[in-house]
Amino acid sequence: MRAEVDATADGRTLRSERSRKKIVDALFDLLGEGHLTPTAKQVAERADLGIRTVFRHFADMDTLFEQVHDRVRRNIVDATAAEIPDAPPRKRLEALIAQRCELFERVSPYWKATEAHRSRSAFLTEIHQSDTPRLRANLYSWLPEFRALPSEITDSLEMVLSPEAWNRLRTEQKLSVKRATSAVHHIAFALCEDVID
Repeated sequence: MRAEVDATADGRTLRSERSRKKIVDALFDLLGEGHLTPTAKQVAERADLGIRTVFRHFADMDTLFEQVHDRVRRNIVDATAAEIPDAPPRKRLEALIAQRCELFERVSPYWKATEAHRSRSAFLTEIHQSDTPRLRANLYSWLPEFRALPSEITDSLEMVLSPEAWNRLRTEQKLSVKRATSAVHHIAFALCEDVID
């Protein structure tokens, strides 16, 4: 009898975990397709679940966004964990630009959704505030010698190598990935031309 009860409980747990994953997958896919502000109803329909099930697992959309953001963050961590080449600063800057542009393009729909929701979400606001220091630390891990450069150069370089700049080039200026990458490369090297080997 106890075994039957345990099996039933395990079955419920597995179903609950599957439903939870389907909900997170649904929001992840909707955001990836460019839906900046999907509703709980849209998420439920995509997950093929009832809307009550969505709110049984997630108290509100902000809580659900936390789960999706965790997945995107893991992708970012994986992408930025690439081994830094043992090369002169010029080659490392080229490699960093390529990495950033590829990464920003990949996470662009999620970044746009975050921006669309940030004013209504304490969680997303907190995450946004931590992104700039994290990207700055990544810049200096690739190019530690840049710490000695004048602040106007490094401040400008941070801006050029930011998701905001990438979004401007791709969305507002409507450049192709190739042209946007070329623009970032041109500006970054123009900033550093007098100080880079």
